[in-house]
Amino acid sequence: MRRALDNLYAASGIAAAICLAGICVLMLAQSGAREMGILIRGADDISAWLCAASAFLALAHTFRKGELIRVGLWIERLSVAARRRAEIVSLVVAALCIGYMAWAIARFVFESWKFNEVAQGLIKIPIWIPQFSVVLGVLIFLIAVLDELVTVLRGKKPSYQLADEARRNAGDFSEML
Repeated sequence: MRRALDNLYAASGIAAAICLAGICVLMLAQSGAREMGILIRGADDISAWLCAASAFLALAHTFRKGELIRVGLWIERLSVAARRRAEIVSLVVAALCIGYMAWAIARFVFESWKFNEVAQGLIKIPIWIPQFSVVLGVLIFLIAVLDELVTVLRGKKPSYQLADEARRNAGDFSEML
């Protein structure tokens, strides 16, 4: 199970990176084509969809690697037992918020599908298709938060804490800047 979850988070991070690379390629192609008098129709729409996809698909991966912004100033000063309790409360609250977010976004995308809503830009496709990446990213993020909650409930350190400790032990204090 651990390997499958880690592969899911890595695949989500890779998908986000591919979306970012897609934005880069599209912007470069659009700039080059403009110099030749060629218009790439719908490039702005595609860039916007890829931007949203990259942001949401990256959530789980960055969370697990300790790269998401967390306010850890007060939690790091607690005793081990108090920190564990604070982590559990934080992860439960996060899971509830992200769960609600996943439900709301999934409902919104379902309604787009149900009413056959079409993108309003130059590319006329069902809008639920690019919106689905947001649902997928939030669901994977929810799985990651629940995964960390189970880890903390088992008495182990969460992966984001282990990643943070590894960076500090390696002398990398860049996240503290």
